[in-house]
Amino acid sequence: METAEFVRFLDREGLLLAAAAEEAGVDAKVPTCPEWQVRDLVRHTGTVHRWAASFVADGRTSPRPLEGPPDLDGADLPAWFREGHRHLVDTLSSASPDVRCFHFLPAPSPLAFWARRQAHETAVHRFDAEAARGGTPSELDAGFAADGVDELLRGFHARPKSRVRSAEPRVLRVRATDTDDAVWTVRLSQEPPLTERGDAGRADCEIAGPAALLYLSLWNRLPLPSVTGDASVAALWRENSAII
Repeated sequence: METAEFVRFLDREGLLLAAAAEEAGVDAKVPTCPEWQVRDLVRHTGTVHRWAASFVADGRTSPRPLEGPPDLDGADLPAWFREGHRHLVDTLSSASPDVRCFHFLPAPSPLAFWARRQAHETAVHRFDAEAARGGTPSELDAGFAADGVDELLRGFHARPKSRVRSAEPRVLRVRATDTDDAVWTVRLSQEPPLTERGDAGRADCEIAGPAALLYLSLWNRLPLPSVTGDASVAALWRENSAII
């Protein structure tokens, strides 16, 4: 996907998040993040948006920690969120394609990284906000969801931080049933998972389903869809894959 497409998804998902948060109210529980109320969700995502925008806008080449959440509550929070979201969208839309700044996963460019990462960050938390509101959640584009699965498997869980480890080698296959060429083979061992595109070779377990369900389930927002083979491999993923 092109950077501009990710920015469009970021724009859409952020607006949906803000609307759901306003409808739910800041005191509402977030069932997909049991320790949070909507205020925590909005504060977190809004802070991340400002943090991400600062790298691109200021050309920051070194990492910096997230700032603390704002001392805001009630109706002020969604307005604060919308302001930061708009600033992030505008920053990414107007940035030079060759801007140099810090990023933490492999990407064609820093700008491509931040557009992709913030689109997926916002989409997952939009689902959280809509879960707090109740009712039918907004649909996820299948191609965008498949890209998010790829980012999770080949980006986040390729890092040493991944806690998905297996004492004995195991192979997990992940297959999107509604998207062409959206299949991943994940090799689990005592080292960080190694993931490649495709379905060559034998797998001990396969998780399959529509891309949107895979995306949300692998981010631990929904139960895993169809699991075949050794279910303990899927359970190992479920129990250890939270991003830290």
